[in-house]
Amino acid sequence: MKTYGIIPSRYSSTRFPGKPLAILAGKPLVAWVVEAVKKAKSLDETLVATDDERIADAVRMRGGVAVMTPSELPSGTDRIAFAARVRAGELLGAADFADDDILVNIQGDEPLIDPALIDSLAMKLKLEAKWDMATAVTPLRSLEDYNAKSVVKVVTDRDGGAMYFSRAPIPVNRDAEPDFASGLYVRHLGIYAYRGAFLKKYIAEPPCEIERAEKLEQLRALWMGARIAIVKCDDQGIGVDTPEDARRVEAILEARSK
Repeated sequence: MKTYGIIPSRYSSTRFPGKPLAILAGKPLVAWVVEAVKKAKSLDETLVATDDERIADAVRMRGGVAVMTPSELPSGTDRIAFAARVRAGELLGAADFADDDILVNIQGDEPLIDPALIDSLAMKLKLEAKWDMATAVTPLRSLEDYNAKSVVKVVTDRDGGAMYFSRAPIPVNRDAEPDFASGLYVRHLGIYAYRGAFLKKYIAEPPCEIERAEKLEQLRALWMGARIAIVKCDDQGIGVDTPEDARRVEAILEARSK
């Protein structure tokens, strides 16, 4: 069993072209993400999966491992699977990553990612064989976020598994406004851990109708019958989607270094 932390990173971005190479507090954004991910204790290896040589060069110049992936891959999930397959061939002479490998998909625009969250997801799969995947949620704290289509909500079952993900406000209290102190209302964080055997099945399956409607890849996994473990955390996550976000995150990084 091998546990990979894989960071998909593309140069193209509608709102922030060249985002992975944006300099924050003296280093490219992608380098900050790699540095944070490497602090996770559960990972055997950290990889950046990219389709751009400039990003690969920036990673390698700082001692990281970058794997080139085709630009036409349809999703970040396909990109991490491709990168792990290439790396398994380089290191082990294997045609593919192993069924019992664990692959953690970490967003390439999250330089403030908590390494402990990565460890929690990886350990969930290592210690509990019933799960095909694991992902994270954090409490919803406002009606604005509850109603926003950009914020993905999750409903869980009694075992702590995902029942459904939606951009719609779920669950709905028929008779009252949502009570955010109840713990019932949570938002999804975009980090996933996959068991190798399931990831191979997942990328071989075309998108399903509900996935295309909600624009949420994880709904394909539920549609396939997968069991997705939900790990709760208090971290709201601070991603870099715009130049304004970059300046805000840069200030936090600079403060941490003092």
